[in-house]
Amino acid sequence: MRTPETGRGWQRVTIWMVVLAALGLSLLITSEAKSYEPTEASPKTHVYMVVFDQMPVVTYNGKILGLRGTAKYFSERWRKTHKRAHVSDLVKKYNAYLIKEQDKILNEFFGFEGCEKVYRYTHLVNGVALSLTDDEAERLAEHPRVERVQKSYRVYPSTVHTPDYLNLHKGVWSQFGGPVGAGENMIIGIVDTGIDPTHPSFTTRGQKLYGPLRKYRGRCDVAKEFPRGSCNGKIIGARFFNAAIKKGGFNASIHFASPLDGEGHGTHTASIAAGNYGVPVIMNGANFGKASGVAPRSRIAVYKALYRHIGGFIPDVIAACDQAVADGVDILSLSLGPNSPPSGSSTTFLNVLDIALLNAVKANVLVVQAAGNEGPYPKTVTSFSPWVLSVAAGVDDRTFRNTMVLGNRQIIKGTGIAPPTRGGGLYRLILAQDAVQGRGDPLLSPSECQSPKLYNNLLVRGKILICTYTFDFVYGGSTMQQLVKTAKSLGAAGVTVVVDSDSSGQKFEPVPLAIPVIVLPTSADSNILLSYYNRFTKKDRKGKILTFGATARIGNGQTITYTRSAQRVALFSSRGPNVKDFNFNEADILKPNIMAPGYMIWGAWTPIGTSQAAFAGQRFAMISGTSMATPHVAGLAALLKWKYPTWSPSALVSAMTTTADVADRFGRPLQAQSPSPDGSPLLQTATPFDMGGGALNIHAAMNPGLIFETGYLDYVRFLCSLSTPREVLGATKMSCPRLAGKPTDLNIPSITFANLVKTVYVARTVTNVAAVAEKYTISITNAPDFVVTANPAVFTIGVGRRNKQTIVFTVRATRASQASSFARITFKGSLSHVIRVPVSVVNKRLR
Repeated sequence: MRTPETGRGWQRVTIWMVVLAALGLSLLITSEAKSYEPTEASPKTHVYMVVFDQMPVVTYNGKILGLRGTAKYFSERWRKTHKRAHVSDLVKKYNAYLIKEQDKILNEFFGFEGCEKVYRYTHLVNGVALSLTDDEAERLAEHPRVERVQKSYRVYPSTVHTPDYLNLHKGVWSQFGGPVGAGENMIIGIVDTGIDPTHPSFTTRGQKLYGPLRKYRGRCDVAKEFPRGSCNGKIIGARFFNAAIKKGGFNASIHFASPLDGEGHGTHTASIAAGNYGVPVIMNGANFGKASGVAPRSRIAVYKALYRHIGGFIPDVIAACDQAVADGVDILSLSLGPNSPPSGSSTTFLNVLDIALLNAVKANVLVVQAAGNEGPYPKTVTSFSPWVLSVAAGVDDRTFRNTMVLGNRQIIKGTGIAPPTRGGGLYRLILAQDAVQGRGDPLLSPSECQSPKLYNNLLVRGKILICTYTFDFVYGGSTMQQLVKTAKSLGAAGVTVVVDSDSSGQKFEPVPLAIPVIVLPTSADSNILLSYYNRFTKKDRKGKILTFGATARIGNGQTITYTRSAQRVALFSSRGPNVKDFNFNEADILKPNIMAPGYMIWGAWTPIGTSQAAFAGQRFAMISGTSMATPHVAGLAALLKWKYPTWSPSALVSAMTTTADVADRFGRPLQAQSPSPDGSPLLQTATPFDMGGGALNIHAAMNPGLIFETGYLDYVRFLCSLSTPREVLGATKMSCPRLAGKPTDLNIPSITFANLVKTVYVARTVTNVAAVAEKYTISITNAPDFVVTANPAVFTIGVGRRNKQTIVFTVRATRASQASSFARITFKGSLSHVIRVPVSVVNKRLR
């Protein structure tokens, strides 16, 4: 008997959150959406996902009489021997068979009353999403042809300089004939909040013609707010999925029953991955440079499954992914993830979404997912499975420095993307509390400058207003935009913002502002200014201001400084170790896998976007999160896929993660931000649990030399090593071998042990993808409490049939410890190829 998975486990209900830091054919319909409103007399229903016993399209092996297999159309071997993948009549026939069988099972269960189908899934998952009462879900789970019944999860939403910072202009793009050819005919599927089709980052005006692509089988959902022509070739297709979210407060007037982005997040991520080259970024009259996506000639396929204010539900996300793979995307970008490990199965790797993504990889689609924004604490990474490329966020070399010169010629350093005070003269300073008129307003803090009615505008006019940044700004109760409105209304010459604590100052992120503003984000600098102000401001015995003698001027903060420093792991970026279940037990899989720029990233925005008050009404926004790092990697994956069209998803992952940077240009280890007592980020040496293989190096990834290949059956064996054969069979429709092996047997470019007992042998097989043979020497940087050795330590790898080499690594604990420690294996080739493999061990035991 199977019991339905209601999402309850450990100590709370699992809520899937998309972190900011977020499953199709015109003829072959893989998902259906209907509208349903229960009557008042109807028992309370919830959306459940029901998985049936037969294989979905991408894994069907042809064992049903009269129905030939469809899995071959998505195999690497088939793709290598055919110019393009096409959906044949066999696929349509099997799809129709699955729908018929689904209806047969449901009709047997519901009788003539029928049931409301929210979605059908046939491509990545053979199942449906249904509105069921809890009792119906319990009984349906007992049906012999039902493998799983799982309750819906709630989900929420989780560049200018980065092309230069990643050396795209001088390096990678030149291999494609420049940005005009970078990513040509690659399709990146973006599952997010939709897109603004009117944005210049997606226009075809002035661009080389985007002709039709036979490999793409999707369509464009048209609506009043998303008219015909919105899908212009650059945007090759656009769909929306809202059948599940209709149960949770969908409002067409603000959420839009169309692919239109009413939030901004989806437009932003799409432009980072594949926005047009050289789009001017202008805000508040200032030009901040020209924006470009990583793969500016790639096509964008939009799959809207998240909605502003309420996010979305996991059945919609699965339907979007299912449709994207059926449509023929090359890369699937998911800037989303849960806020805790999903419950309902023995391991995180067997939840319905991750199994759907496994089948996407089976269909030769690389899945790139945000690692999460819950750092810097351990076990916060929210992308779990080894078949998904999980991305951490890095801070690049841009700084937004500004200075304030006081009347005593003292210079205070601060930050702020804003213009200088007019002229070169000094302006008198006035503290916001000293400008309050009358008794103020008990509902408003006068120090935060959120309403002009609190202040005497005659006192403020022409002066620099001193306001205070508190945690009300961090939590959204106060905003920099309202502060600017207050200052403009009062006629202030500018604003200086001091902090009430280092903790609040640490949370400040500069945003472009229209008037002179400088923020002093540390208590030390804030106190210097306040001491100077108090010393030169005369008051009578009752505290009334007699004269304002303190003066200052604000410098130009719109000039960005580039330090040429290496990436640092952002404070908010989620950290490993990875977990394998809802009880947060460590997994033998490394997460995150790689780091890409994700801090204060410029990207396209929609003027009706609501999630970032600082950019309301704007066409561009500069925001942070692993959501922003993810499309950087998706864009690079599209470039790699164009150069190596026969490479599997695991080969693409290997090329990126093994060539990533682990040191800066001076050879010093990369660093990670962590909290410190004074509130400023403390820098520590970054570990694989912070950044995976390291910081994305696009140039090196284009020529890795060696790769680690992992196939679908390898992933199934990995699942068999963790779960029961019955559970794996239900999820993958594949039988486990008699000897399943260990999780560490998986041939991935990392070695991770949750528990290392004495000595363990780990084999890895590398494949030479260079055009000639090469001699490699393996060196190892060991940890203080375990050692790694390699056999062979030196080898020559050939080409053709001699292009593989297996190395056995011996990992031996030398000291008992429960503190995570790390080693690194380096392969150095005679032709200058260098790849690295991180080794991570949590617990070490000698017996």
